[in-house]
Amino acid sequence: MALVLSAHPRVSATLVLLLSVLHLAAGGKLLVVPVDGSHWLSMREVLVGLSQKGHEIVVVAPEINILIKPSKDFVMKMYPVSFTQEELNNHFKRSIDIVFEGGSFLERFLKTYQGMKNVSAIFLATCTNLLYNKELVRYLEESKFDAVFTDPILPCGQILAEHLSLPSIFYLQQLPCGLDFEATQCPNPPSYIPRGFTDLTDHMNFLQRVKNLIFDISNFFLCDFLFELYSQLASEFLQRDVTALDLFRQASIWLIKLDFVVHYPRPLMPNMIFVGGINCAHKKLPQEFEAIVNASGEHGIVVFSLGSMVSEIPMKKAEEIADALGSVPQTVLWRYTGEVPHNLPKNVKLLKWLPQNDLLAHPKTRAFITHGGSHGVYEGICNAVPMLLMPLFGDQMDNAKRVESRGAGLTLNILEMTSQDISTALKAVINDKKYKENIQRLSDLHLDRPIHPLDLAVYWVEFVMRHKGAPHLRPAAHDLNWIQYHSLDVIAFLLAVVLLSLFISLKCCLFCCRRCCCKKGRTRKPTKSKSH
Repeated sequence: MALVLSAHPRVSATLVLLLSVLHLAAGGKLLVVPVDGSHWLSMREVLVGLSQKGHEIVVVAPEINILIKPSKDFVMKMYPVSFTQEELNNHFKRSIDIVFEGGSFLERFLKTYQGMKNVSAIFLATCTNLLYNKELVRYLEESKFDAVFTDPILPCGQILAEHLSLPSIFYLQQLPCGLDFEATQCPNPPSYIPRGFTDLTDHMNFLQRVKNLIFDISNFFLCDFLFELYSQLASEFLQRDVTALDLFRQASIWLIKLDFVVHYPRPLMPNMIFVGGINCAHKKLPQEFEAIVNASGEHGIVVFSLGSMVSEIPMKKAEEIADALGSVPQTVLWRYTGEVPHNLPKNVKLLKWLPQNDLLAHPKTRAFITHGGSHGVYEGICNAVPMLLMPLFGDQMDNAKRVESRGAGLTLNILEMTSQDISTALKAVINDKKYKENIQRLSDLHLDRPIHPLDLAVYWVEFVMRHKGAPHLRPAAHDLNWIQYHSLDVIAFLLAVVLLSLFISLKCCLFCCRRCCCKKGRTRKPTKSKSH
């Protein structure tokens, strides 16, 4: 064969061309509706993997966004929105500033509520602008996609999937208020599965189970607040009554960014796939960072980042942190873009950007100070780096609690912590061997798997594209109403049969008793008195 190809270069070129065409022909066409911020950074990893497999990927995103940028790995379709970049930045900045503001519990609750309301309004406007962009929707209708890949934290992608009659793949960590459990019909007992924002583990005493159940009940009201407007938008756009829960139930596959090494074990349905640690692949350090790490000597480095969305904090808090960082001999690489604290110690280097995962993979990294986002947590686990966690909002508190409960790090309250608290906790994480041993154990468990999470995610997206969905994984529970699902009708029927049987038996007994009494009365002869 080699001789034939060498003798006939035209044949060789033709075969190469045919192979390349066959490769492209095997690829599908995927519509992607992402969510901005850190959610996008994780989804982008999957899109790159799919692009390398020869699939055509079209990402639909608003012109005004924070982190969603064009790439050679996919086609970007942008659409105009009704707000400016400054308004978007201000809303997100305000949401973060609220975290560091003091005041009573009621004041902070009202500020948080207003911040959530403002951000929700931005996202709802984004979704509305997409759905009612007639030119873009017409293009999507004519493009003949195989599936929709979306983050359901905002159900806009699923609304499009319903409109285009396409199967969908969800990519998320978790939905608020347990909607992922309800939408998948997955068992979710509050006796050992902690609810979000409860700061509980899977081992709860009686009072903790009471707290967990109360949070479970309150989730019904939270869901209404978060998704009611999307239900109205979906009903209007699809021209039929539909709720957010109805939309979520239609997903073919749920790719969930969790792993049981951190997350507490729980039941799963067949179409729920755990892909935690999808972003753990690291590269060689850039030369300038390699030089900094090598210059740290035997003490090594500490990596400090509060995530992609938070790169500056109030000056008073920054000074407290800077004072604490100066108490350790390690070189601290701090991603920070705010005003430089006047007390910044010599061992701390402020950087506008740092290759977080690549630094964590370096053998000289001794600790990781993080806000507890899912990306950072799994990067810390992949690279076996003990963590000092300073959660800010959202699911970060729960992530931090899981890491701490595994003995892989310590958690501080970012509002109440002092310089001394930070210094003590950081020294403990660096010098106490148990934290390194525990995180190493988690890392070994996490990495010991037959297929990499990224490859697993790519496989299931391709699976849905090939088979136009995954209906064989859909439980029949979706076809039952609440009464049927809990067998209340069957229980009522059996109870009625038992009660009716008892009633009939009782009546029969009473009837028999009466018959017996009547017979005795008729057969008894009257006695005559003797006359003298």
